[in-house]
Parts: sequence; C-alpha cells; structure tokens
Amino acid sequence: MSQVQIVTPNQIYAVWDQVEPYLTEALKRSGGEYNAEQLKTLIIQGQQVLLVAVNEKNIIHGVCTVEFINYPNDRIAYVTAFAGNNVANKDIWAQFENWLKLSGATKFRASTYESAARLYNRAFGTVNKYIVVEKTL
Repeated sequence: MSQVQIVTPNQIYAVWDQVEPYLTEALKRSGGEYNAEQLKTLIIQGQQVLLVAVNEKNIIHGVCTVEFINYPNDRIAYVTAFAGNNVANKDIWAQFENWLKLSGATKFRASTYESAARLYNRAFGTVNKYIVVEKTL
C-alpha cells in the first residue's frame, strides 16, 4: 500500500532527482507560471508544500504540490502540480484529504483541463466550481 508523505523544505535536495521528472511532466499541463526549478524554490521558501506517494519499497511514484490560500470564509488547498504512476486512487486520495484537513484546509481546488477534471470528478467526487479563462497582456 502506498503512503503519502510530506517533504519538508530541508529534505527537498535529497529527493529532487526523484520528484523533478514528475513535476516537470505535471507543469507541462499547467499555465506556464513557473518551471520545476522555480517550483523547487517556492517549496524551499515554504510557499508551497511537496507531498510524495511512496510504495512499500519507499520508492516515490507520485508527487503533488499544494499552495494554501486564505480567504475570510475558507482556507483553500490549491493543487499546483499532480503527477505520477497510479496516484489517482481512493487510498492515496483519502490520505491526501486527511492531510489537507489536518492542515486546516476547508476546500480543495485545482486548475486543470477538461479531461483531467472528469478524472477528478469521477475518482474523487469533486465538482466543477468555475472555469478559469485568461488573456496575456
């Protein structure tokens, strides 16, 4: 059974070679706000949190980065990167949700493509809150 673990900022260098390919892949599907090296800096600075999924042999097979956004009525756990092998399963999701709750999050949010949104909705019971559109100025 896989376990979700938090990577503290001072541990990032020890696992970077294992997580960087996953983060790079995840960021290909993001909005281009930053690359993996820049995300690494945000994690080290404590602006984002890195979680990893490890198997029974303690091998990392998935990653997730989270940025917390505090609003007057909610603490949003905003997922900025999510990738890996066999990470879209209910066991990993339950561990992730538990960690979010323990971290004070009241809601989970992620920007994603329509096909990935269908996966989130089907596998984890999420709902589409709104669609984000953008124009570069």
